[in-house]
Amino acid sequence: MVNNSQAIFFILSAVLLFTVMDAAAKHLTQQIGIIPTIWARYVGQVIIVCAIIAPRFSNVVKTNYPKLQATRSVLLMCATSCFFIGISEIGLAEATAIMDINPVLITLGAFLFLGENIGLRRTVGILISLIGAMIIIRPGTSTFTIFALMPLLSAICFAAYSLTTRFIGRNEDPATSLLYTALCGALVYSILVPNYWQQISINSATLICLLAITGTSGHFFLIKAFSLGE
Repeated sequence: MVNNSQAIFFILSAVLLFTVMDAAAKHLTQQIGIIPTIWARYVGQVIIVCAIIAPRFSNVVKTNYPKLQATRSVLLMCATSCFFIGISEIGLAEATAIMDINPVLITLGAFLFLGENIGLRRTVGILISLIGAMIIIRPGTSTFTIFALMPLLSAICFAAYSLTTRFIGRNEDPATSLLYTALCGALVYSILVPNYWQQISINSATLICLLAITGTSGHFFLIKAFSLGE
């Protein structure tokens, strides 16, 4: 129970930080575009983590799960890309409401793949949340667009990322997972960003710093939460 209580604290802290990150990303995509925003998010995290772990870099970079760490990194890159594309075209509140289905997917995935208990109440909650997501997306109506699907795809990728994080969390240094979390996105978008780069204003630079700090801190708390509790 103590571990679960700590995990709840960490997950609430992560959600708070991700909320700030999403708001910063919404403004930043409108100022400098989607590709530079995602690049800033990942490269910023790599720089922050490397600066923090520099004295023990050689130990932190060693992982017990190289393939799973690579998979996590790809999944998070896909989740971030889909969500940032979505919020660049639809409202942040609408996108977040759709994205909020990911805890439901995580709960279901933890039952199916990690053997965690689910129970009747959680089962009912999953069904209600799935119905709620369909009400928000409203497929078949004039308000339905491909951009409304982006947060849903993001939720699926983020749920898979979270389940993988939970699986390796008990046997991996959180700093190691935090480092590998951003590597794929940083590498891929560093290749793409030169063709999309725009001049950065002081306001955009401030948002970039905010994006990097909240993204890095949020994922650290998320990793800690999944290493401690269900």
